[in-house]
This record gives sequence, C-alpha cells and structure tokens, in this order.
Amino acid sequence: MDESPPLESASPQINEQFENIRQTRRRRALGWLVGIISLTFVTLQGLVATEFFSERTHFTWSHFAGRMSDYFPVTEYSASLPDIGIPFLDVTIPLPDVGVPFLDLGSYWEFVQANDLIYDPEVGSLIFQFPPYLGDIYAFFFEELGMFTLFGEAGTTLAMGLVGTILGFPLALLFSVLGSERVTPFPINFIFRGIMSFIRAIPAIIWALIFVALVGLGAAAATLAIALNTIGNLGRLFVEELEELEEGPIEAMQTTGANKPQLVFFGMLSQVKTSFIAWTLYIFEINVRSAVTVGVIGAGGLGAVVASQEAMMAFDNMMATLFVIFVLIFLVELFSQRLRARLRSDEEKQSIQELIAGFPNRMADSLLR
Repeated sequence: MDESPPLESASPQINEQFENIRQTRRRRALGWLVGIISLTFVTLQGLVATEFFSERTHFTWSHFAGRMSDYFPVTEYSASLPDIGIPFLDVTIPLPDVGVPFLDLGSYWEFVQANDLIYDPEVGSLIFQFPPYLGDIYAFFFEELGMFTLFGEAGTTLAMGLVGTILGFPLALLFSVLGSERVTPFPINFIFRGIMSFIRAIPAIIWALIFVALVGLGAAAATLAIALNTIGNLGRLFVEELEELEEGPIEAMQTTGANKPQLVFFGMLSQVKTSFIAWTLYIFEINVRSAVTVGVIGAGGLGAVVASQEAMMAFDNMMATLFVIFVLIFLVELFSQRLRARLRSDEEKQSIQELIAGFPNRMADSLLR
C-alpha cells in the first residue's frame, strides 16, 4: 500500500487528489485480490463438479501413451551403418542396422485417397480430360454439381457451411433490424431478440436431429441446422452493431423528412455494411466447424467419416481424417481472416470482386515477406 506523506509544498486540493488516487489504487488492488480468490474458488468447485477429484477418475498416463500408437502409426526406416575396421589388427567390427522411427504419413495418405476425402476422381474425370468434351463439362457443373463434389468429403463439408451461411443470412439481417430498438420500439423488439436467443440456446447438432424428420439423415439436414443456427448467432452480432451506431447521420436524415425504410437502409445499414460482411465471414468460419460436428451424427461430410472410423476402432484412419479437417478449417479461416482484415483496414477501399480476385497475390506477398 502507498503510505507516502502529503506534500507540504502542495495545496490541500492537490493533496486531496493524491489521496483519492491512492484510495482508488487500494480499492482496485483489493478488487483484483477478491476477483482472483473468487475465480479460484469457482474453478475448484467446477473441478469437483466435473469429477476431477473423484475416486472414479484415474489418470492412467501409461495407458494413454500406449493408445497413442493407435492414432499415430509409426514406421521404422532402417539405416545401415558402415563396419568399423581396425587396420593394425586386421579386424572388422560389423555394426547392426539402426531403425529410425517416423510417423507413417503414407498410411494416412492412402486412406485419404481411397475414401475421396479431398478429391473425387470420378467427378474430376468429367472436366480434367484432353481434349475437353463440352458435354462432360456441362455435366460437371449442372448434373454432377462437381464444383464442391470434386473435393470429395471435404467439399461436402465446405458446402454445408457455405450454404448454411447463405440461407441464414437474410433472416439474420431481418431479425437484427427488427430486434433493434432504433427500428422497433420496446418491448416489441424483444420478440425478435427472443427468437434469436431461442435459436442460439439449442446447438446445431440438436437442430440437425430435428430436421432429420423433415429431409432424412444426410447433408441436407445438417445444412438446414447450420442455417438456423446462423440466424441466431449472426443476428445477435448484427443487433449489437446496430445498437452502437452514431446518431448524427440518422438525425440528419430525419430532419430532411426521410421515412423509416430510408432511415434503415441509408442511415443505418450503410454505416455497418463493412462490419456486417466481416461478421458474416466470421460466422462462415464457425459454420464450417459446425458442419464437421453435425456430420458426426451421420449427416455427411468429414464428420461422418470420423464417426464411422471411430465406430470401427480404426483410429489411424480417424486421425487421417482429422488432419484433413484441420487443413480445411485452417484454409477457410486464413481466407476469411485476410479478407476481414482487408475490409477493416485503413488502406484504399476495394470492391468485393477486387478483394477476392486479388487474394492469391496478397497471399503470395505475405508468404515472401
């Protein structure tokens, strides 16, 4: 604690201000101490509730380490060491071959290829042929729908996240506008906020189980579940942006006699369009991850492959699929993050077409720095 004496050369007002600063520091330090103690207590209570200290919970590290070989198969590459010769004794000492262990990435790749996780050769054969045949190219885009199916199960997972985002965006935008108190008076606006809260309260995997009764078990049920989840998650983010708008442009339009739709489109949405695009890209990242989670129940994509391999206890194949999932999500997040950074930067503004078309060049520049 700071117990420094008052300054004799200073006025009473200055000494009072110093004393107020010292008291504020004491209260802040006491608040931090109480917060840390409270957080520690709550954490310990949570560990008890999750049975970390229960007699039924045993951390069997040796068993865990042994099981890792089921997920990460190891192969040994033998290396022959040269014999050691002793010239003056005319003796040669042979050395045994040494086995060097490596992660068997080849077994992962064989499973990825055999199950068309990242590329479907049957679909790709429609377009990657020479000379090209227009009938097959037409079938690729309009009959086989090869734009996503070309990438196998990874393409299905990506399509689920993308279509779910696109389908959920319009209602998320509508509910967010109607949920804003600037547009809809209290308490009517809370009807729309309540709908979005209800949607968010139920995980996407539960919505998928509900939609199974509508469209059957498959990627369509997962896509509808992701779309519904998008309404709740994206709509909430949109509402927060609308509530923090500056009043100046809206008041200026009101003085000119603008009606409510004009205020919404030109006074409100025009201020947040960049943020709305950035939040939509962020939700798209989340939806791709949700597509993997929902796929575990058998709704298609990489998640269904993980579930099937886990059921067969083929843990090495399951790990190979998890690596594909990691690469897919990493690429989606990298693209989304760079695009959002460009949208929010202070550099020269570009259109969406310029942002997307220029992405490969920006990626190459960033890798060469």
